Amino acid sequence: MHIHLFFLVSLQPYVYNLYVFMKPAKVLFICQEIMPYVPETELSSICRRLPQIVQDNGNEIRTFMPKYGCINERRNQLHEVIRLSGMNLIIDDNDHPLIIKVASIQAARMQVYFIDNDDFFQRKALVCDESGVDFVDNDERSIFFVRGVIETVRKLRWTPDIVHCHGWFSALAPLYIKKAFDDDPYFREAKVIYSIYDDAFDSNFRKLFNRKLLLEGIEQEDIEEIKNKTDYVNLSKLAIRHADGIIQASQKINSKVKKAAEESGKPFMVANESEDFSDYGEFYDLLLEQA
Repeated sequence: MHIHLFFLVSLQPYVYNLYVFMKPAKVLFICQEIMPYVPETELSSICRRLPQIVQDNGNEIRTFMPKYGCINERRNQLHEVIRLSGMNLIIDDNDHPLIIKVASIQAARMQVYFIDNDDFFQRKALVCDESGVDFVDNDERSIFFVRGVIETVRKLRWTPDIVHCHGWFSALAPLYIKKAFDDDPYFREAKVIYSIYDDAFDSNFRKLFNRKLLLEGIEQEDIEEIKNKTDYVNLSKLAIRHADGIIQASQKINSKVKKAAEESGKPFMVANESEDFSDYGEFYDLLLEQA
């Protein structure tokens, strides 16, 4: 972050005294939701305001979310980026075309990239139906979204310093970046942050989910947390293990997930709900200072 810092930060289990002047950073935001494209929630609001503030502070950003079917493309002026689209992602031996769209939030002078696919993102709801029942293919939808973001960033030839993942739909990003793409020049040096929200899902992912994750570079030992079942807690623990830092974005989160974050040995911050997100900037600088 492009700021001076002189502060004492307590991040369990570490305490740091820092005086830091950091150069502008490149920050990739992988977001489950962003308003105004979807209704306002705590998650969608943070993912709308935080990237803008990071950008306004002199940093370079790229921001991604799924192109849910409820998003009105004409009203929000989405258009396909032909040079980025056209790739097929293979999940469980099935090809799924990757379509990339983009729109601008004019008031923020901020672009948002959308990951789209007719099989996964044409339905009008986000992650559950009108009765509140989770979509049975949320496992493959989350795989497609995260891998789609990674492949698009590579096509953009853009090298993030920080990858900030928001919400459980982005929980696979730390695993893929640290294992499948750990030697990739675009992600090799990136610090990955996972933000935890009060957004638990009810239904377990399907039993074959583990097999669908196994790209080159990912071994069974890398996904031990979900070897028996993939529920919200175990998926969160998987993200925590492979992330470089964890942020508790909601004031109240699942107690088992919070315990896993606190005991992980990773820098862990409880967000203070400041309007200027200054605590996030300090946390970014903290991670960038680490070797």
